[in-house]
Amino acid sequence: MSTTVETARSFVIVAIDGPSGTGKSSTSKAVAAALGLSYLDTGAQYRAITWWMLTNGIDVSNPEEIATAAAKPVIVSGTDPAAPTITVDGEDASGPIRTQEVTSKVSAVSAVPEVRTLITALQRSIAAAATGGIVVEGRDIGTTVLPDADLKIFLTASPEARAARRSGEVKGSDLTATREALIKRDAADSGRKTSPLAKADDAVEVDTTELTLQQVIECVVTLVEGKRVAA
Repeated sequence: MSTTVETARSFVIVAIDGPSGTGKSSTSKAVAAALGLSYLDTGAQYRAITWWMLTNGIDVSNPEEIATAAAKPVIVSGTDPAAPTITVDGEDASGPIRTQEVTSKVSAVSAVPEVRTLITALQRSIAAAATGGIVVEGRDIGTTVLPDADLKIFLTASPEARAARRSGEVKGSDLTATREALIKRDAADSGRKTSPLAKADDAVEVDTTELTLQQVIECVVTLVEGKRVAA
């Protein structure tokens, strides 16, 4: 078999969507690492632009102000699954974008059409440049960003399971409050007019409620390998 054919078969674009707490990030990074693919956390990009707006005095309750400022920050995402990075105007933003303030505002910022248009274009350019293939995780990857992805996966889990996972990630967090916050964000993300959180018609749904992280990873790796063989 020629090298060209082998390369073509190994190249694959994987879209992994789903709400918070389903294991998207951990699964996506592990799958990318296991299969030698690049990795992109699109949620981090929306967090990054939200953080930039908050630190630059943009009124994030004002869609027009958000839209006007959307093109100003320069966001760069590293795609190494072992050490993904994200910078804003050259500054490491990996820590600041995970604060509760950013978490509480990101849905409002990401709902603005001008923001989604810019970030979607950035995501597509990163995927196109990933010569060895890429795993892209988010909420609208299979439906909007990369509708022609080779494999689309939609992760789900019960609100209780998702809240328990998130509470375990954040020390001192309240389980009930975490569950309510997740449900509130689900409603915001699923109900927005531009690129809502939704399962693509041709996506494979994986319910992670009763599965360990390793089981989810193995499931997705099997799906990707199957797609590679069929290519």
